[in-house]
Order: sequence, then structure tokens, then C-alpha cells
Amino acid sequence: MELQDYLAIVRKRWISITLITLLALGGAVAATLLTTPLYQARSQVYVSVRTRDSTSDLLQGSSFSQNQVRSYTDLVSSPRVLTPVIEQLDLATTPDALAKQISADSPLDTVLIDITATEADPQLASDIANATATSLSNVVVELETPDVGPSPVQIRTSRAASAPTAPSSPNTKLNLALGLLVGLAAGFGLAVLREVLDTRVRTEADVHGVTDSAVIAQINFDEAAATTPLIVHASPHGQRSETFRRLRTNLQFLDVDDQLRSIVVTSALPGEGKTTIAVNLAITLADAGRRVILVDADLRRPSVATMMGLEGAAGLTTALIGRAALKDVIQPWGDRHLHVLPSGQIPPNPSELLGSPAMSSLLADLATEYDIVLIDTPSLLPVTDAAILSRSVGGVLVVVGAHSLHRQQLADALGGLDAVGARILGILLNRVPVKQSGSYQYYDYTPHQADG
Repeated sequence: MELQDYLAIVRKRWISITLITLLALGGAVAATLLTTPLYQARSQVYVSVRTRDSTSDLLQGSSFSQNQVRSYTDLVSSPRVLTPVIEQLDLATTPDALAKQISADSPLDTVLIDITATEADPQLASDIANATATSLSNVVVELETPDVGPSPVQIRTSRAASAPTAPSSPNTKLNLALGLLVGLAAGFGLAVLREVLDTRVRTEADVHGVTDSAVIAQINFDEAAATTPLIVHASPHGQRSETFRRLRTNLQFLDVDDQLRSIVVTSALPGEGKTTIAVNLAITLADAGRRVILVDADLRRPSVATMMGLEGAAGLTTALIGRAALKDVIQPWGDRHLHVLPSGQIPPNPSELLGSPAMSSLLADLATEYDIVLIDTPSLLPVTDAAILSRSVGGVLVVVGAHSLHRQQLADALGGLDAVGARILGILLNRVPVKQSGSYQYYDYTPHQADG
């Protein structure tokens, strides 16, 4: 994925990224508020050795002190040092438990020992640090005292601990920063993962990842299409109507030498808008002066007659079984250029009827009478009707509903057409979000009455 792909993901899923970030930030705030504040107090002791005044004695004493400091640092957390601290401060704990609250370290190449005590009570933290420093001094003197004479080692407090005024934990700023970073990383990571796992066809690039067939039109999503499907008729000057005119122009260049006379319009799955596109394309072609007939060959869920306000009781099936002449079931729509052949009654054997010699003969007769025979068929994946009909026509237009069809489903549908030797004219990407389509914002050329 390139940088622009990641930016597109952010624009598309910024709401979920923001919500996850806010949740992580809220979690950090909650954890900070629920965590008991702890205070750290530090005392410092100085380790020295009694020596003579000569330079060599001083050097030997300093070297001895530095070597011993490492042992004294480990001695801080021992029960021998901490037990007197517990008794002095009357603490309700054990040496092992208290050892977890105390740490000791020595800066490199020094004879200093820093003793840090951590407690929920700031005053108690300083008392423990100071008491531990005193106890360490006593224990070291006791351990280093020879049989005769005083101890050569002296440990003196160089800095007494004072009660801290601010807690050492939780670190509110750090927690909030980590919550923000974790939230952003989790939100963006989840968005990228969803995008990678989402195999739906959304853009023209997704179509090209499945097939070499060209996307000859992208039709924007319109909420009003469900209630007003005759887009070209209801809003002839709208942007979507202009899209169908561009589609009409593109069809003229698909076969310059041998003009297309019959075209199947289908889709991989139901609900992708193939019938709406077939109806509006038929109206657009007729508006250009072409003699067009729209055939409803969806003998399972016919909808052309209902969409166009025509009588659908008699039609294609009536003519195929010989109960009516073809010319008697064809109905005009609008001006004299567009005619419609409804489906008629739903038969028990749609596939056999559409694959019969009678159907091939009917299509041949229509091709001699009309410039364009546009055939609306069932979807490809549920049934084989469209694939059967595609062998008898000049080409197939496949409608793909953006964000509703998966890439593998499109591949399977196109594979079914390839298996029967159908000619795929192109892909119509339908219901493309306006922001995604990248189309120009056309001016509204609807005639307006001049102001008087």
C-alpha cells in the first residue's frame, strides 16, 4: 500500500479511529484516577574509612570504600537492616514486604549510597528512608568492627530525606501520552486491518484487480433511486442522467465495425441495480433517436413492467409458448422510439425457456426490427439464465454494486460468462459514493423561468 492508500483509509475510517483513540485515552485517565498515588523519599549516606593522613593511606581507604559500597548497597534490603526500621516506626509489615518498597543504588565511582523508599504516605516514606539509612550505618559498623578497636568504616547521612510534595506515580502526563499513542496506533491498525480483510469491490481499482474488462461508467449513489428509479425521465438534467448519456456514448465506441444490436444487462448478485440501469439506459438510447426495445428476461423476479408503469401479465413468456404474437405483447413507452417487452407470467422452467430455439428466434426477429435490443436478465451467481442468453447476443454489460459485492463473487460471475464464450462489453460500477467517484460536479442545466 502507498501513502495515498493510507491517507484514504484515514479519511474513510476517521470516526472509528477517533473513537478508539478516545477509548484508549479514557482508559488511561481511568487507570490514573484509580491508581493509588505513591510518594518517593530519598536519603543519601556517605561511606568512609578511617585512615592516617598519608596520601597512600587515603588512596587505599577510598578504594576500599568504593569496593565495599557495592556490598552495603545489597545489605540495605536485608532483614538485619530492615527489622530495626520496622520496630522503630512500628510498621505493620515484614522485612520481605518492606524490602519491596525500598531500593538502593550507588552512583558510579562514588562512595555514596542513595536509599529510596516508596509509600502512599509521603511523611512515612521519608521516615522509612531516614530510618533505613540510620539502620544501615549501625549494621555496617557492627559488621566491620574488629575484635580490638573501633570500626574503620563510617557511614554518615549526607542528605536526609524530606516528605515529597508530589507523587512519583501515577505519572499523569506520561499515562495520557501513552494512552493517546496506543489509541492512535490501535485505531489506525484496526482500520488498516479492516481495509485489508474487506474484499468488497469499492473502486475501479478493485475491479481491475479482478478482470481486464474496462469500467465504462461509474454511476453515483442516489438515495432517491429506490423511490424514483426512472432517473433519466424524472431528472433529465441531473448529474446521474448525464452519466447515462456518457454511457450511451461509450457504447457507440465498443464495436465500430459491427454495431451492437443486442445487449444483456446483468449482475453477479441481486440488488446491485441492474434493472434500474437497464431501464434508464434504454430511455437514454431512445432519447438519441435509436429504436430501442427493452426485454424483461428476468423470469424469476421481473420488475421492468412495475418500474415503468406497464401491464406485465402478458409478455415474453406468452410469446415464447405461442399464446400471443410478439407484436401484440410489445408495449410502447414514452415517445415512439422506446418499446418494452414485459416478462409475462413466471414459468416453472425459466432456464429451459430462455435457452430454447424459440428464444433465439425471438431475439433475431427483434434485432431486425430495432436498432438496440436491451435485455434485463437475472443475476449470474444464483442461476444460469444470464449466461445462457449471453451466447445469443452481441455482448454483456455487468453491473457491479459498489461496497456490496466481494471481489471473489465478481470473479466467479465473470468466470461463468467466460465459460460460455460470452463477450463482456464492460463493467458498470453502480452506487459509487459521490466523494469516491472523483467525478466533476456538473452545473444544473435545468431550465429556469427568467425573473420578471
